[in-house]
Amino acid sequence: MVYRLAADSLVVVHFGFICFVILGGLLAVRWNWVILLHLPAVVWGMLIEFYGWICPLTPWENQLREAAGQGGYEGGFVEHYLLAVMYPEGLTHNVQVVLGLIVLLMNASVYGWLIYRRKKAVLS
Repeated sequence: MVYRLAADSLVVVHFGFICFVILGGLLAVRWNWVILLHLPAVVWGMLIEFYGWICPLTPWENQLREAAGQGGYEGGFVEHYLLAVMYPEGLTHNVQVVLGLIVLLMNASVYGWLIYRRKKAVLS
């Protein structure tokens, strides 16, 4: 029971990190200090996607699931809804590169807008 709860919690943390990598730049619009956390997270997320690496949280989750006696991801809400988003079927290296590029473009747009806004404020 404890291992399953730990694995489910780790999936939620993992999903939260993915959301932060994708959308964290929007938080930086409001709170500048978020940039210090977000930029390294974006670099890490893009490296994972571009090089096809496995995030260290994934094997850790699998170890917890094995310790809980689970053979797969069937089960409750966390497994059914979050895992399908994080580990879609047909995920190839090319798809991962495209996902990495999407993250890069989204965040470059947000940070480009932030830089433009700061320069405009300085010139005013």
